[in-house]
Amino acid sequence: MLGLSFSQTIAVSILPLLFAITVHEVAHGWVAKQLGDPTAMMMGRLTLNPIKHIDPVGTILVPGMLLFMGGFIFGWAKPVPVTWENLKKPKRDMALVAVAGPAANLLMALIWAMIGKIGLLLVGEMSWLGTPLALMGVVGVTFNLILMVLNLLPILPLDGGRIVESLLPGPLSWKFSRLEPFGFIILLVLLISGVLGQLLTAPVHFLEQLIFQLFSL
Repeated sequence: MLGLSFSQTIAVSILPLLFAITVHEVAHGWVAKQLGDPTAMMMGRLTLNPIKHIDPVGTILVPGMLLFMGGFIFGWAKPVPVTWENLKKPKRDMALVAVAGPAANLLMALIWAMIGKIGLLLVGEMSWLGTPLALMGVVGVTFNLILMVLNLLPILPLDGGRIVESLLPGPLSWKFSRLEPFGFIILLVLLISGVLGQLLTAPVHFLEQLIFQLFSL
């Protein structure tokens, strides 16, 4: 990644990855709270403390292995609990809660782009600070876009699947929801077969280049 050694890649990747996953989950819980469900708040999950959201497999093991193998990097955190019955309009609000995660990642990508731009401006005079910031900015953009596009895939329990589930009429929504137990298996098959990378590469690359051009990175 970016011509860095493995240890350097880890150093500039850990904060962007943790924030990408953490902010994604907090966004779900925050929107759920605004719509009538305080479950996430009551369980202490409306916090940017990554320890509250880390999933040993999804946040550490999987991204670490993919990073080491040089593959398509993604991960996940412990899902924020949402009690759908508490929502004011459960079917509509389920979609809004689901959209909140990817939307937060898009916002984070823009914030990391700004950080990267600041880093580039500091490279000449304060390279000890500017270079790491610039690198973290680029990595932060990429991680957040990957997480956003991945979660918009129409597969349960991903956010895209939740959105599709909420938009379908009752009987079709119920039938679609029955696919959720197979969601992880589907993702695993897509990952191993290389199809997942193919699905994500084009939209991530397009958005990445758009943001890089916007911020002259």
